[in-house]
Amino acid sequence: MNLVLNEEETMIKEAANDFLVENAGPDHLRNLRDDPDSKGFSESLWGQMIDLGWPSLLVPEEFGGLDFSHVGMGQIMQQVGCHLATSPLLITGILGVTLLKSSSSNHWKAKILPLIAEGKTKMAIAIDETSRHDPELIQTKLTPKAGEYVLNGTKLNVVDGQVADSFIVVAKITSEKPKEPDDICFVIVDSNQKGISVKNNLLIDSRKTSSLNFSDVRATDKQILKFNQSSESILQMLLSTANIYLSAELLGIAEKAFELTIQYLKTRSQFGVKIGSFQALQHRAANLWAEIELGKSIVLKALRSLDEIDKDINKIASMAKAKTSKIAENATNEGIQMHGGIGMTDEFYIGFYLKRAKVSQMLFGDWKYHLDRAAYLSGY
Repeated sequence: MNLVLNEEETMIKEAANDFLVENAGPDHLRNLRDDPDSKGFSESLWGQMIDLGWPSLLVPEEFGGLDFSHVGMGQIMQQVGCHLATSPLLITGILGVTLLKSSSSNHWKAKILPLIAEGKTKMAIAIDETSRHDPELIQTKLTPKAGEYVLNGTKLNVVDGQVADSFIVVAKITSEKPKEPDDICFVIVDSNQKGISVKNNLLIDSRKTSSLNFSDVRATDKQILKFNQSSESILQMLLSTANIYLSAELLGIAEKAFELTIQYLKTRSQFGVKIGSFQALQHRAANLWAEIELGKSIVLKALRSLDEIDKDINKIASMAKAKTSKIAENATNEGIQMHGGIGMTDEFYIGFYLKRAKVSQMLFGDWKYHLDRAAYLSGY
């Protein structure tokens, strides 16, 4: 496996950085935070991403996309972390596309994928039902009724739920045979469908998630996504994909936090000298640099494993998420420590990175969850 970016991947990374330097960053996020009408992301930034073709990168060519690699898209997500860019790219342009591509439901592929490629629709994927990530605890029910189905249940921490045109809901479809266990399914419903209520929640990083309640929401068999594999394996694949891209974002957060900290060490004076000359701080910075370099390798390996459909992708994804979560935690915590208390003031950028890192670490499982998952998948 090649753990070096090729020419195309490098160009995408550089182009994403150049664009986001001008159009994103802590100052833009601060303005978004202070806007009382904010939807939790920058609509103007999202529009520019659409113009650049980012939502179409993973969409197959037959549906109007570019059919590019996960490694290429991963470079964009890494820069998203560096510049704290807010958009529906992760959920709609990556996870929504990945799930639909895996489906054998050609109707939904033909209907939704071209819209995603053109930036004309936004999706949300509703999985978790508790405050902490637990994909095995699914109590939302899809129950047969009068030749159709009714959907009942509650979903928490739904990213982009406040702006989605449609929801892909993970539910248990009730077996008509009493002794057979209920199976996991993915059902697509319009966000304005009768029986759906949405409550928005503001996160510490100024973004939003939603709590969704489904009360006798009607659905047909056509709305249930079909797959050639078990729905349980598809769910694990989807979550692994999500966590690999979050790992790329966390790596970007760590890199930028480290850069800001080094800049501060070179400019802040104490006792008549720059504090970067203190050996104790140099040692801490050197250790952090080494950890970030390790993070680059595990993230690139995870992204290449997605492209190569590695049989150990679930284990690799959890290893990447566990490692980058700790790296980002250390980078932002050390950044605050080396800035001193002033680092948490609104004037300095490092606090914005700490807040985003906390949210990304918890989304779809924190480092403890993934450390346990990686150990379990390794046979321990």
